[in-house]
Amino acid sequence: MKLIWKVFLALILTIGAIVSILGFKYYRYVTAPNISESLPNDGYFYIPTSAQYEDVVELLKTDKILLKEASFRWVSDQKNYTKNIKPGRYRLSPNMSNNELVNLLRSGDQTPVNIAFHSIKTLPQLAGVVSKKIEPDSVELVQYLLADSVARHFGFNEYTFISMFIPNTYEFYWNTSPEMFVSRMAKEFKGFWTTERIQLAKSKGLSQSAVSTLASIVQAETIKRDEMPKVAGLYLNRLKKGMRLQADPTVKYAVGDPTMKRIYLKHLKTESPYNTYIHTGLPPGPISVPEHQALLAVLNADSHNYIYMCAKPDYSGYHNFSKTLQQHNVYRQKYIQFLRKEGIR
Repeated sequence: MKLIWKVFLALILTIGAIVSILGFKYYRYVTAPNISESLPNDGYFYIPTSAQYEDVVELLKTDKILLKEASFRWVSDQKNYTKNIKPGRYRLSPNMSNNELVNLLRSGDQTPVNIAFHSIKTLPQLAGVVSKKIEPDSVELVQYLLADSVARHFGFNEYTFISMFIPNTYEFYWNTSPEMFVSRMAKEFKGFWTTERIQLAKSKGLSQSAVSTLASIVQAETIKRDEMPKVAGLYLNRLKKGMRLQADPTVKYAVGDPTMKRIYLKHLKTESPYNTYIHTGLPPGPISVPEHQALLAVLNADSHNYIYMCAKPDYSGYHNFSKTLQQHNVYRQKYIQFLRKEGIR
């Protein structure tokens, strides 16, 4: 009888030892560090939208993030992560355990990216800037942004659609699609155009897109923010009088060379709906994406009687304003002499 108890006790102890060993093994599977101390991509791990579980494992291996694949697979299976893949950009920490890693990836709690765009001239340029921060490439973004159906869906046309994108810094998820990006921009556009601002635009006889178009011209005419309302007031005066805007930036846009330092008579004759030297009124759309300051300058334009402006004969960036063509020609001649003296042709 004693022998039986000894055998039974030994068996119990053996089983207990095996259970303890296995328990400790799987405890380490779950809690022991299994992420490299040196992480690539500044510690960010990217899971593409179409990725499956095996793709995730392969990416973790390729980026040399996992220390031991088997333990990660075991924890993934236990937590049903193999069927719960969520794309995105995830911030990893050195020495994370399998449990921490799987919980993070399974939660979908990704780290957003900041997208800032300013001084944008065209939608393709915008796509190039944005694509550096999110999953879709520039080609995919450009194709979506330039689709006529997309512009119409949001109430614009191919010329005015660019006015929907208000420059700022925005927070997005890395796996944002082109559709999601544009929808967010539409929301921001509506947020900018408050009832008060819409009324200000109407009081000047302008639509929201027309404000953006004029603001893009104002922004191109002066780099001085404190001068923008004055320039805006000048162009509004010309519109009221039915005069051609004769804005040099629109000629540069029509010619296709925004870097031109001097505009000659041949340039003024360039046939384009954007050339305000030969067409009365505003161009069909903005010549760039206007900044907040330029938009507000149009909405809060100065009230005055100036209808001419000419760059000052210095490098200040400011302009001389005139009420008469005679005075304008005096300023213009001084500026031409300045350019010749500086060797600018």
